[in-house]
Amino acid sequence: MEAPAKVTAGIAAAVALAAIAGCGGAMHGNPPQNARKGRVAPHAPAQTVHLIGDGSTAYTGEQPNQPTPVRLEPGKRPPQFVVFSWDGAGEDGQKLFSHFRAVGRKYQAAMTFFLSGVYLLPEGKRELYAPPRHAVGTSAIGFNDVGGIRDTVTQMRGAWQEGHEIGTHFNGHFCGRRGVGSWTSDEWVSEIEQAEGFVKNWKTNAGLQSEEPLPFDYSKELVGGRAPCLEGQRNLIPAAREMGFRYDASSSGGLQIWPRKTGGIWDFPLQEIPLPGRHFETLSMDYNFLANQSGTTHGTRALHAVWGKQMLAGVMQGFERAYRGNRAPLFIGDHFESWNGGTYMAAVEEAIKAICPKKGVRCVSFKQLADWLDAQQPEVLARLQELSVGESPRDGWAAHLSDAPDGVPHAPADRPGGPVLPAGADVRIRPAVE
Repeated sequence: MEAPAKVTAGIAAAVALAAIAGCGGAMHGNPPQNARKGRVAPHAPAQTVHLIGDGSTAYTGEQPNQPTPVRLEPGKRPPQFVVFSWDGAGEDGQKLFSHFRAVGRKYQAAMTFFLSGVYLLPEGKRELYAPPRHAVGTSAIGFNDVGGIRDTVTQMRGAWQEGHEIGTHFNGHFCGRRGVGSWTSDEWVSEIEQAEGFVKNWKTNAGLQSEEPLPFDYSKELVGGRAPCLEGQRNLIPAAREMGFRYDASSSGGLQIWPRKTGGIWDFPLQEIPLPGRHFETLSMDYNFLANQSGTTHGTRALHAVWGKQMLAGVMQGFERAYRGNRAPLFIGDHFESWNGGTYMAAVEEAIKAICPKKGVRCVSFKQLADWLDAQQPEVLARLQELSVGESPRDGWAAHLSDAPDGVPHAPADRPGGPVLPAGADVRIRPAVE
């Protein structure tokens, strides 16, 4: 197991091999507001700035560049949604945050960036973080420096204005014993409140009062996250719902089927996708491919390109299985890291290039996907949820998504379980990590 790197001069995502893990096109109608009890953003015209707190954040109006969700027309094939997401998003010397923003602009791909809150807290103010079940001022991924905070805020500002989502990867990235998997719902609430607090007070904490504010109210914009190591979802869900979240992406593995709600919010898990050349599938995340290939972030250099091509092929096979089958949204998880020579970053970029321009594909954020799902008729979602991995409607989309006759039962949208892989499919997962 590789110990996570301390972050003081830039940003590095924590990794642990033994930890269990994780386009274009328009939607139409106004996206639902994230109405939190007692936390309603002020109404203001576009471009009007209402500073919040110490001026680290500001309300500037509704987020720009957002598709507008509409209900699927009766009998129409659903769009193919694809979500590329990034855990522990931040800008360091590799400049991968800024790079993938440029990739998103080029291929009209909105993405979700899960920020680790401690990336906006300088080392000198570490005592402001009180992690559950750990000493005050400790973090498995360390903290940041002032330059790293400034660079990360710059990318967050630009990403939000371009239409991307800023979610949360929470804070200290604690896994295993006394880690997030053991936390109570009250402890999760504390962790979320602190993550919000670090975003809403970065100017004061980093001594950067002259910098421009983030152009959004984070308490309003934060509607989902992914837990470190994909642990602790059971107790996280009640806390997430209490804090106004609309989805959670912390499940330790799911199938390529249409999402359901759990505990009242959308469950968007990493999914089992093919691992080409092997007789099992793995989770749809860069680090899971790494764990099945080299087991280290610095594997044999001669194999770097081979591993990257294997990941790209797996992502594309998973995409094609949905695109030509049940059209279930595809979720891909990533890190801003140069593991094994950066081969996974190259694979992700090639996947975006190949997938997002395709007809009928919409590369969106998790928030945008939740908007679309919430706009659909329950009967339509139930029909979509009936389809197994890669399964096309037997009688075509028009028949499958036409109005259901009276008395035909549909699976409820909020329940565990659901369709399974076709008979004979091998879905064993080798080390699931994040």
